[in-house]
Amino acid sequence: MMTLYSGMTDPFSQRCRIVLYEKGMDFQVIDVDVENLPEDIAVMNPYNRVPVLVERDLVLHEANIINEYIDERFPHPQLMPADPVMRGRARLFLFRFENELFSHIDTLEKGPKKEADKARAIIRDHLTLIAPVFQKQKYMLGDEYSMLDVAIAPLLWRLDYYGIQLPKQASPILKYAERIFSRPAFIDALTPSEKAMRK
Repeated sequence: MMTLYSGMTDPFSQRCRIVLYEKGMDFQVIDVDVENLPEDIAVMNPYNRVPVLVERDLVLHEANIINEYIDERFPHPQLMPADPVMRGRARLFLFRFENELFSHIDTLEKGPKKEADKARAIIRDHLTLIAPVFQKQKYMLGDEYSMLDVAIAPLLWRLDYYGIQLPKQASPILKYAERIFSRPAFIDALTPSEKAMRK
């Protein structure tokens, strides 16, 4: 059985929980307080942060690495594209999400107000730029739900919580977000603390 050490309010852990629920397999989630990490997390992950996945002798950290492993280990439903070209594009998008969106999360959660405001503006502008995509398609890669939708979902869930106001022209991304939030696996993966982030 896979065991995921997961932060109750951590967006990266939420990604991994979503994938586990999408796969509908046997797993155990151990909720961890990110403000007070147990000592064994530092033993399992040299960066001393969650998520951490343990399966027998294998210990993985970093959400995207964990999720690709789960996807390859349990291929149904497949979340990374089967085609190598599309898979390459998907990995590039995931890399961009990390650099352009998720790299600002620490600043939003712990940074000084001025820096947090700047981070909000950067995220707002990036999301507004990609919003038109969802006028033509259901999900990031077209009609199929994929790892890209999993990756961005925790940020979209936290927009109000982080104080990010999207302009009117970004409304397609909010409709897209509601589609993702209505998926049973997304709902099942939410912790009570995450549910409380949206009234």
